[in-house]
Amino acid sequence: MAAYDAVVVGSGPNGLAAAIALQQAGLSVLLLEGKDQIGGGLRSQALTLPGFVHDVCSAIHPLAAGSPFFKTLPLREHGLEFLYPALAAAHPFDNGTAAALATSLEETARSLGKDQQTYLNLLKPLVKNWPALAPDVLGPLRIPRHPIGMAAFGLNALTSATFLAKRFQTQEARGLWAGMAAHSIQPLSNLTTSAIGLVLMAVGHLQGWPVPKGGSQQIANALASYFISLGGKIETGSYVTSLAQLPQSKAVLLDVTPKQLLEIAGDELSPLYRKQLQRYRYGMGVFKIDWALDGPIPFTAAACRQAGTVHLGNTLEEIAASEQASAAGRHPEKPFVLLAQQSLFDPTRAPAGKHTAWAYCHVPNGSTVDMTEAIERQVERFAPGFRELILARHTMNTAQMQAHNPNYIGGDINGGIIDLGQLYTRPVLGISPYRTSKKGVYLCSSSTPPGGGVHGMCGYHAARRALKDVFGLAIAPLSEEK
Repeated sequence: MAAYDAVVVGSGPNGLAAAIALQQAGLSVLLLEGKDQIGGGLRSQALTLPGFVHDVCSAIHPLAAGSPFFKTLPLREHGLEFLYPALAAAHPFDNGTAAALATSLEETARSLGKDQQTYLNLLKPLVKNWPALAPDVLGPLRIPRHPIGMAAFGLNALTSATFLAKRFQTQEARGLWAGMAAHSIQPLSNLTTSAIGLVLMAVGHLQGWPVPKGGSQQIANALASYFISLGGKIETGSYVTSLAQLPQSKAVLLDVTPKQLLEIAGDELSPLYRKQLQRYRYGMGVFKIDWALDGPIPFTAAACRQAGTVHLGNTLEEIAASEQASAAGRHPEKPFVLLAQQSLFDPTRAPAGKHTAWAYCHVPNGSTVDMTEAIERQVERFAPGFRELILARHTMNTAQMQAHNPNYIGGDINGGIIDLGQLYTRPVLGISPYRTSKKGVYLCSSSTPPGGGVHGMCGYHAARRALKDVFGLAIAPLSEEK
């Protein structure tokens, strides 16, 4: 078998980012993918009818467009084009109105009436400081380069979403906030649930929430194309079950979660490290539907017909109850639904005059309950006539999600719950979250900081750690790069 400086296992966004960072440093890198198609959570396929392109997992990509690492890469030259909906996200209510996240901070604030100034006070400093804060927020725990800005962010980010929501008076602001915070995939009463809501709103105001033209697969394809252009090598259909399978190398980076790390490395890990991995906690799973539609979704609220993402859950109280129920092992009758309508802004996704839609709700980890009826009832609630447009559907429960991507343990798309107990100690408490107890073997998945999302930062930071430890190479932090 050929020898490489480094071998990366898994071609999701973090595996691809790690491979690129290593190859950029002048190493020879082999990237192994167990499936026949690269991408992990970035794959797109014809799941329903011919001519309809569906994103199997991730769909809308504010963090990819704003990733401090991806921004340094010439991905447009390798075929990636982001398309920006007029509104990043919309949140309809039963009265036929909707709140919306516009790119303009001021426009969004004005639409919230009595909460205009409260919203500005909360978001304006973060929007202003986010470009400088992003490399620290999207990385491991360390001394921040901008301590005052980080402290201000942390005071709000570490609170629960329900606590922060007390600042708002209007249904519109409270509902919009709840939908954002529910991306944390945990009860909104948990500490740290405000963090993801604040980040998503800030990047929405800075750049919007884009859709990759042609499907999420195009992000993976562009990353892979750039990696290969640097001299990297990719092999698909190479499912790794043990370190012994790998070709000789000085470093191994694994884009897997603790469960797979235990299976792959097993007895080669120290007893203490194994014990810590065994205590790692996974969060709620998802039940997902893709639709081929005969027309655009007929949302009652006009804002929903201009948004790439629509949050279906009505009030903060209803969303909080839904998320609490799912976390407690129950299946809510009115689940919070995250819906994307990519074909409204990307005509390559469906035949002329037809459309696609993508949606999921949170369910107990490992659930095989069919949530089709509950999800479609929620869409119909805010878009009467939706069901009449369905030409075909494709569903995936948590077991099917995990079969598609082994990192989605029990349907958990975040690589483990990101609550206070695992915010910076994922996967274990240690000097570096990316090192394993076996010399030369590193974890680069979303089970390391900063966690889930298509941003590649877990892979980038793991590569930096390996470059320093194994090869004695120090590369400048992203905040110092031009």
